[in-house]
Amino acid sequence: MPPTNAERRQRGRAAATALLTGMALAACGGVTPGPTPAPEGELAGLDWSTTTAFLDSAAASGAMPGAVLGVSYQGARLTYGTGRLGLDDSTHPDANTVYDLASLTKVVGLTTAVMLAVDEGRLDLDAPVRQYLPRFSGPEKDGITLRQLLTHTSGLPAWRPLYLEAPSRDSALALVYATDLETPPGIEYRYSDLGAILLTQAVEAAWGMGLDSILARRVFRPLGMSSTTFRPPASWAARIAPTEDDPWRGRIIRGEVHDENAARLEGVSGHAGLFSTTHDLLVFGEWLLSAFQPETPEPVCFNGVLCSAGPALPAPSVVAAFATRQHLVAESSRALGWDTPSGLSTAGALMSEDSFGHTGFTGTSIWIDPRNQLVVVLLTNRVHPSRENSRIGPVRRGVADHVVLTLMPDAKPRPDAVVEAR
Repeated sequence: MPPTNAERRQRGRAAATALLTGMALAACGGVTPGPTPAPEGELAGLDWSTTTAFLDSAAASGAMPGAVLGVSYQGARLTYGTGRLGLDDSTHPDANTVYDLASLTKVVGLTTAVMLAVDEGRLDLDAPVRQYLPRFSGPEKDGITLRQLLTHTSGLPAWRPLYLEAPSRDSALALVYATDLETPPGIEYRYSDLGAILLTQAVEAAWGMGLDSILARRVFRPLGMSSTTFRPPASWAARIAPTEDDPWRGRIIRGEVHDENAARLEGVSGHAGLFSTTHDLLVFGEWLLSAFQPETPEPVCFNGVLCSAGPALPAPSVVAAFATRQHLVAESSRALGWDTPSGLSTAGALMSEDSFGHTGFTGTSIWIDPRNQLVVVLLTNRVHPSRENSRIGPVRRGVADHVVLTLMPDAKPRPDAVVEAR
C-alpha cells in the first residue's frame, strides 16, 4: 500500500536530512566523493571561480544533490559538475551524466517536432486540433488551435492524475480527450501538461510515427546526441542521476521517467519523458543557434566536424517565429512552446530580450540567447529524494547571471528584469 502524504513528507524530510548529513561528513573528511573537478572545455581558461563557487555552495547547502553546468559561447564550450549523483552514489556528475529532463521534453522534444512539421507543411498552427485529431471535439473544443496548445492558452486544465485514474496508456489518452475545458480557448494562460499530451497526439498523427521515432530519426541521431532518448536502456543506469523516492511506485526512481503521467503513457510523451546530458543539450542549443546565423556554409554536426548529412534546420524564419513571444493573452511570456525572459526569470537578469528557454520540474533548464550566441544548460536532480525541495529557483537565476558576467562583464540587466541581491 502506498505511504500516506504524512508518511511521504516524513520520509522526504528524513532523506533530505541524510543527504545533508552525508555532505557534512564529506566536508569533515568522512565519506567523500573526492575533489570537485575543474571546469572543462575551450572556455575553461576564463575565471569561472565565482560561478563554480556559487554552484558548489548550492549543492553543499542541499538545493540539489549535484549539478552539471554547460555553456556554449560563440561556439566554444565549458562544462562543470559539482556534488554527487545521489544519496547512495557519491559519483561526481559530469557532462555525460544523464538526467531526467522533465518538462524540457516540451521544447527539446515536442516543440522541435512541431517546428519541423510546420516547416514541411505537415502541420498548420492555426488549424483546429480536431483537423488532426477528430476525437477531440465538443462545442468549445472545436475551435482550439495547435498554436493555443503551444502557448498554453487552450483553456485545458493544467493537470489531472491520469496515472491514478487510468490503468493503461490508451485509457489515459481517452481521459485527456474527454477532459472539459476550465476556460474558453484563447482567454488566459494556464500551463498545461494535458495540452502538451494532446499536441503530442497531433504531431504523431501528422508524422505517422511515434514522437520518439520522429526525434531519433530527424534530430538526435543526425546531431550525434547519442545520450538523448526516451526510456533509457538499463546499461546506462550507473550514469543516470536518480530522482524521487516515489510513493506511487514505492522506490527511488532511477532510469525511468519521474513524471507519473508520463510513466502511465509508457515513458514517451511530449510533456515529459526525455533523458539527456549537458553535452547533448549544448549540441542541441548550438544547432538552434545556427538558424540565427544564416551565413553558415553547410550543416554542422557540432561534434567537432562538418557533415553535410547533418539534420537540416527549418527555415530561419520558422525557428525565429517559435522563439518569439506571441502576445496572445495578457501577462504571458510564452513563445511557441518556448518561454521568454520576464521579471524574475530563470534566465536571470542579464540574458538578452531575444533569449528563449524552458525549465523542467526535476531541476533542469536551458536558455538560448541568439543575440550573444550563448547557450546555458543547468541539469540537476533537485527532486532527489523529495520534490518538497523547492530551492532551485534562485540557483537557476544566479547561475545564469554568473555565466553572463563571466563572459560579458559589462552586461546590463534587461529593462523588465528583477535583480536579486546576492
